[in-house]
Amino acid sequence: PEVTLSASPTDKTIIMWKLTRDETNYGIPQRALRGHSHFISHCLLSSFSGTTTRRFVGHTKDVLSVAFSSDNRQIVSGSRDKTIKLWNTLGVCKYTVQDESHSEWVSCVRFSPNSSNPIIVSCGWDKLVKVWNLANCKLKTNHIGHTGYLNTVTVSPDGSLCASGGKDGQAMLWDLNEGKHLYTLDGGDIINALCFSPNRYWLCAATGPSIKIWDLEGKIIVDELKQEVISTSSKAEPPQCTSLAWSADGQTLFAGYTDNLVRVWQVTIGTR
Repeated sequence: PEVTLSASPTDKTIIMWKLTRDETNYGIPQRALRGHSHFISHCLLSSFSGTTTRRFVGHTKDVLSVAFSSDNRQIVSGSRDKTIKLWNTLGVCKYTVQDESHSEWVSCVRFSPNSSNPIIVSCGWDKLVKVWNLANCKLKTNHIGHTGYLNTVTVSPDGSLCASGGKDGQAMLWDLNEGKHLYTLDGGDIINALCFSPNRYWLCAATGPSIKIWDLEGKIIVDELKQEVISTSSKAEPPQCTSLAWSADGQTLFAGYTDNLVRVWQVTIGTR
């Protein structure tokens, strides 16, 4: 069955959904995975049976980000304890990055999918994007330019570039091969999440309550997605978009919001 995974760290659960693609209800919750005793402070791997198969214990404060390598053999995690840990899938910590690590919370960690340039990319509340050599977990590049804390970093499907964003509302693009800044896109609001399209030269940004989609070739916004807010109060604030994920075929964008909803957007290419 086709499912999508929705994680909600503040209520300590992970929900598995079966996609129905109905117009009013795109998915049906199939299973709630519960294993966290607090805001997610340990890394957990749960199978489709709903049971915990591994506990990844080692961080001393909340874990803010976890990512699998493209071959599914390694896991990287970043934490409020300011460290980055590299694990195997058995739950054994193989390396803890401390030398030249972030001086504040590590908010996001990602592997590059490019096997010819095996790296980890991280960002943190110290306003830095760091690139690490996967072979020895040594610092390769410091990317400096943001003026506020960072929430997110994402790596392009070919591993050639990454994008970062956070408090300053700027999406900065970095060349991972050359180790340099390429250009900056103005998000206009705090950037909570970023993701590249898997099959188009697009970058999507969760900027406050909206989602901006940039065509990177022209460096222009091709669309801005805003949800309808129905409220009887004139002071009602729209929910913030905090998470983004594309389907593998690049036709569907899933977005998580602070009103506890996952909204689903379909790509429609117009004809002239």
